[in-house]
Amino acid sequence: METTDDAYVNADITVILSKVSGYVSSVERDDNAYVKAGDVLFRIDDGDYRLAVEAARNSLASAKATVDRISDQIKAGEVSISEAQAGLLAAQAAKEDTDLTYERRSKLTVNNVVSQASLDSARTAQKSADANVQKAAAAIDLAKANVEVLKSQKQEAVQAVKAAETALEKAKRDLGFTIVRAPVDGILGNRAAQVGSFLQAGSRVAAIVPISEAHVDANFKETQLGKIYPGAEVSMSVDAYPGQVLTGRVKSISPATGSVFSLLPSENATGNFTKVVQRVPVKIEVDPDDARTHPLRAGMSVIVEVDTRTGSPASDGAELALRQ
Repeated sequence: METTDDAYVNADITVILSKVSGYVSSVERDDNAYVKAGDVLFRIDDGDYRLAVEAARNSLASAKATVDRISDQIKAGEVSISEAQAGLLAAQAAKEDTDLTYERRSKLTVNNVVSQASLDSARTAQKSADANVQKAAAAIDLAKANVEVLKSQKQEAVQAVKAAETALEKAKRDLGFTIVRAPVDGILGNRAAQVGSFLQAGSRVAAIVPISEAHVDANFKETQLGKIYPGAEVSMSVDAYPGQVLTGRVKSISPATGSVFSLLPSENATGNFTKVVQRVPVKIEVDPDDARTHPLRAGMSVIVEVDTRTGSPASDGAELALRQ
């Protein structure tokens, strides 16, 4: 048997933080009340957050309207391209006609059938038609360039829509965070939020202790660990229940002494050395029936006695690690 009175009830306490800032408008649960996951604990004034959601919706609607407007402009630009292409065909046809006219008059001028003035007029018409062809071709290039610019603007507008959608989702999430809910089942304690108090984002408002999952952390001397293994039977005396013996089993043994995990671990390489027997935390799970009939609260003092005749080295984490 190995015994220690350096043992305490512990639990995986869940600290509740405010995800958004604001004034507390209501407190839905009192201290020490049992809550279930999802229960509303506090409400933060949500007026500003509702306005933020509405503003985000308006920004999204405006961004979508911009995309629609540019899409319409692109369609109009594509129509302009088609019109410019039709104009080019007409200009090319007119140029072909002036080319034929000039060619015929050139032949007739040789025999003095057509005057020089008539030939000059045909030549002028030919040059004008050629200029019209070039102008029509330039109009096509300009229309295509305008459409490309609009397409680039549309891509930017689409990205603006995505950004607005993200902003709206964030605004909705922030609005949802004005309702503080219990993340787990347990007893509500250490409540710091009161109606009218102002909470900063990230500030601690309460804690939830899962009483049903409480366990005992027993700190055994390193000289006692040689025969303690996971699965060993444990008898416990709790100061809160004098004369009552609770049972349990060793669940696990810490891989290091308590001093190693402390904020200021000891430094023995310098100065005078005084040997101090170290203690190693041993986690003990309480029998469910005993836990129901004798509720354990975090921080309670316990006297632990481990039956070293029980337990299995095969389930010890350190033993398993050394076998790898």
